Amino acid sequence: MGHDTWKSYAWAMTTNGPSPSIEKPPRPPHAGGKEVPPSPNSQSQHRREGQRLEAQEQAPRVPAMERDVVLSAPEAAGSSSSPASSSYSSFAETRVICRVCQKQFAQYTCPRCNARYCSLSCYKGHSVQCTESFMRENVMDELKQMQPEDESKKKMLDILKRLHLEEEMASDGEDGEEIKLEDLSDCEIKRFRQALASGELSKMIEPWTPWWKKPSARSISLGLDGSQLIRQVNAEDTAVPYPDPNTDQEASINEIPEGPESPLPSLKQLTRTEPSPLLAVHLVDILYSYCFTLRLYNGDWHSDPLGACTVALSMSKVMGQDAKPETVPEALAACIEETCSPAYRHTGGFRFAIGLVDDIIAILSLGQNALICALCDFHRLIEVGKSMLKVEKVGKTERAQNSPKLRSAARKLFFMTCWVHEQPDEAWPSLAHIVQVQKASMEELETGNWKADRKSKPQSAVLIEEL
Repeated sequence: MGHDTWKSYAWAMTTNGPSPSIEKPPRPPHAGGKEVPPSPNSQSQHRREGQRLEAQEQAPRVPAMERDVVLSAPEAAGSSSSPASSSYSSFAETRVICRVCQKQFAQYTCPRCNARYCSLSCYKGHSVQCTESFMRENVMDELKQMQPEDESKKKMLDILKRLHLEEEMASDGEDGEEIKLEDLSDCEIKRFRQALASGELSKMIEPWTPWWKKPSARSISLGLDGSQLIRQVNAEDTAVPYPDPNTDQEASINEIPEGPESPLPSLKQLTRTEPSPLLAVHLVDILYSYCFTLRLYNGDWHSDPLGACTVALSMSKVMGQDAKPETVPEALAACIEETCSPAYRHTGGFRFAIGLVDDIIAILSLGQNALICALCDFHRLIEVGKSMLKVEKVGKTERAQNSPKLRSAARKLFFMTCWVHEQPDEAWPSLAHIVQVQKASMEELETGNWKADRKSKPQSAVLIEEL
């Protein structure tokens, strides 16, 4: 058996594993058919190969890729030994050096490229492809495990809803928005009424500036058909002409009300008869009611639309009682009388009524576009009140009484808006002048009454002294 044959035999033994007992291969026969006796040199060669194979069986197996980066224990320690004593034992004491730092013994193996490394820092630096793919797979596996099922989603939504309801209940108790007068003690009710009568509570409310008092009210622009030229379009914009009163309340309080969303029809489309010549007088009544309601609610009628509608109908005799005043003094006298009544005396009486007359003059002075915006805002108030009347818990009698009044008021406001749209621009300064003259006469009358009362008081005092 030649040297190449034994070399292949040794390679097979190292890869496939040696058998428990080493059998020598049979000797090849001689060309003449007789066995050739082994020579002494071949016998010693066979003996050395057998010893080498036995040493390989005892040594630990090392992967092929690592056989070139190994150190024996004596070499690593720097000790010297004779080749005869360490030729076979070095295989049993072999350890692998880290492929990255070349300083420490390798303790781990990369599962992707089989590179040996000693620490986490060496693993991160041995190959960018291995580390990035490892991170990517871990993240994807974690995301797959985090994807909830339908049942877990439903449970989580139920938990969130329950927490949301608990927070709302807690906030309601903290804010005190639902506290009624019956919830207060007798002492608290007494203190509350004293603060209300003295005007202490009014100091806590920020005064509202009417939109018709702002400089921007002088530049209101509407289309030739009376519709709004620019309108904010939201993502959830629908065809509902009157928006939810709970949305954008603060913006609607401070900004100028929008005009009609659609073109206004002509009066010929609404009626075949000629409009009444008293519509200008009725407009004064409606504007007084509109200004009174906004002033009373500090501009925020959205907080109580149904109550605001009740106030507006009680103040306007044209909408609430279907009255038909024939002159501006008659219309203003009825409104001022209602303002000074016991129901609304707390608002300020006659001086408050004179301030409302100033508001009417201001709106009329702004012209047609401002009048249309005011009437549209009033119309929205009535429409929201109609909607609230359907959902609020009110008695059947109250609903039956107020529902027809609100429908009639909405129709009158829409007709009045269309009538204002067709009037010439010079009509409004003339009407504002008439109201201004009537205001001056009422102030003179009030001043005369005050002087008469003042003169009568000393006389009564003298009579008391004489008695």
